Amino acid sequence: MDTDNKAIFTVGMAAKMLDIHPRTLRNYEDKGLIVPARKGEWRYYTMRDIQWIECLREMIHVHGVSINAIKKLLKYTPCWNIIDCSFERRKCCSAFFSNTCVPKKIDRAVRIPRIGNHEDIAA
Repeated sequence: MDTDNKAIFTVGMAAKMLDIHPRTLRNYEDKGLIVPARKGEWRYYTMRDIQWIECLREMIHVHGVSINAIKKLLKYTPCWNIIDCSFERRKCCSAFFSNTCVPKKIDRAVRIPRIGNHEDIAA
């Protein structure tokens, strides 16, 4: 079972995992940067969504890229080119492996590095 793609985290749970306010997640959704699963009025996030939001936060807060700039850049290049991710980090990234240009014989790492001083999470 692919737990990375299972939408199980509510907006409150996702916000707590990411140490951000739930309004931040709603803002990213309003801007079209994330598309959580919905059941009625409830939003549900997957582990891949959480990883993508961590990447977004790094682009915004570490690299100083605006939300509008991210939206424009993502039309022309994948996120790992925007923040210049190392190949080792890319080997753990769901966005990298979802890209059709990635060779299938690259071994995927077991864990993905977290941003900041948090512990690693499973990829």
